[in-house]
Amino acid sequence: MLDLSKYKTYTKGLLASIAVAIIASIITHFISFSTATIAIVLGMIVGNIFFKTFHTDEPGFKSGVKFAEKDLLMFAIALMGINLNFTMLANLGVKTILIIVLGMAFTIGMGLLLGKLFKLNPKLSLMIGIGNGVCGSSAIAATSGIAKVKSNDIGISIALVNLMGTVGIFLAPFLAHALGFNDIQAGVFTGNTLQAVGQAVAAGFSISDEAGHYATVVKMGRVLLLVPLVLILIYIVKKENQNSGEAVEQAGKVGVPSFIIWFVGFSIVASLGWLPKEVETIISSISGYITLVAMSAIGLMIHFGTIMKTAGTAFKVSSLLFALQLVFSAVLIGMLL
Repeated sequence: MLDLSKYKTYTKGLLASIAVAIIASIITHFISFSTATIAIVLGMIVGNIFFKTFHTDEPGFKSGVKFAEKDLLMFAIALMGINLNFTMLANLGVKTILIIVLGMAFTIGMGLLLGKLFKLNPKLSLMIGIGNGVCGSSAIAATSGIAKVKSNDIGISIALVNLMGTVGIFLAPFLAHALGFNDIQAGVFTGNTLQAVGQAVAAGFSISDEAGHYATVVKMGRVLLLVPLVLILIYIVKKENQNSGEAVEQAGKVGVPSFIIWFVGFSIVASLGWLPKEVETIISSISGYITLVAMSAIGLMIHFGTIMKTAGTAFKVSSLLFALQLVFSAVLIGMLL
């Protein structure tokens, strides 16, 4: 018989995360802003003002929130694979794939460099770079566990990346028009620079249907790069563990997370068309709801004091990085397309 006793301590924190997620989804109907960011900010307010005991060692909240923040989030990311079809890569072409790969590498590298210049926490810099370079909240969530990033840094990076993406919904189409891009170039530009899938799609279709199509495909191409990025990050972490003198046995424990394997598995299922579209839609919706609960839990874990110390510098790094990302992608598109 299944022993549910160990899950009893999860109840308070899990229910708090679910409640924040529900309220955040309602607020989104009235405020045109990322639901993930609203959930994080609302979670911060609830955690710091109403549940101050949570930020001590009160197990009724902490265990449940940690469960939502880590276990539920990994499950949600695994299900996200159902949205990805590997055959999309065949429709991109070599030049477009090159633009995507170079754009991602540049953004992550510049995120680390800017963080170093501004003396920002390296792991927070990495998350800002990955969030901007790959696929926003999902990429941060998928890589933060491997890099052992603290909840405060996860929350800050997700909030800032989503903020840049919201600005980009309006900025990217304006820049594409100002630069004289045709619909294909404009679609690639928005798809290769905006952080979340919804943001890229919205910006692309605000230009034209053709631009919207290319923005969607390019953006999904960036999301597919999450898998090799995770593998590269695992390799780097292993090397760092060994070079720092940690036991090889401990370094060897850094392996491919099971959720990434499931993520690839669901992507293969979607690519081969084994499931009806209705079932894929249901799985995708479940993933979205669980992700929102996890974002709320991340917010509940954040301390206002830590935010005040790092958010200002992180905002500067994130803003400058997004500007450089836009410039770099525009140059690549002008040269290759």
